[in-house]
Amino acid sequence: MKVVILAGGYGTRLAEETKIKPKPLVRIGDKPIIWHIMKIYSYFGINDFIICLGYKGHLLKNELNKIKGNWKIVYVNTGLKTMTGGRIRRIKKYLKNDNYFCLSYGDGLCDVNIKKLINFHIKHKKTVTLTAVRYKNPKGVLNISKNRKVTAIKEKPMEYINGGFFVLSKNVFKYLKNDKTIFEQDCLPKLTKINQLLAFKHHGFWGCMDTLREKLELNKIWKSKVKAWKVWL
Repeated sequence: MKVVILAGGYGTRLAEETKIKPKPLVRIGDKPIIWHIMKIYSYFGINDFIICLGYKGHLLKNELNKIKGNWKIVYVNTGLKTMTGGRIRRIKKYLKNDNYFCLSYGDGLCDVNIKKLINFHIKHKKTVTLTAVRYKNPKGVLNISKNRKVTAIKEKPMEYINGGFFVLSKNVFKYLKNDKTIFEQDCLPKLTKINQLLAFKHHGFWGCMDTLREKLELNKIWKSKVKAWKVWL
């Protein structure tokens, strides 16, 4: 079983850090966030990784090569401007013998049970399974009718969102056309229409690192006694 990690984006919303390094190298504690992601998978016995490189990819490769771990890592330069779907498409040849594989972004942490996620995917035999996590929208949401009347106001509602931990069957490559393909906007909606996208609901910890505030929050959790994503401890 292999894990593909998307680690090539510019991370512009965290420009305080990403001016000098790719976002997956931003540190939580004394280790880059990509190390934390890989440790999650290792805890469930998965140690075979394909890292999709792009922006400052050489720095990421150099850093991971310094860290000791029971990992097999293949680094693939998937381009500076390639979109998420295009990056996945570019690593197809490294998955010739795999009927399915895991996929994660390089900036999200979760305590989802990876084995249960994989088994769920295999059982239902769909093209993609995503981890759906509960997220408290920081803003109020308005329901507006066609005549512009506000019919409801939801103050900071809890919603399910894409948590960024996937299992994909190899036929996903049929829906990845070129480097401009955006996995979330081009591929997933198509799979929804043909009943090939499933959600594995997760009610435990989930956190992403899009902003400096979120980076500080994750560092605070790391230093605390809260288990959160630290499944291996």
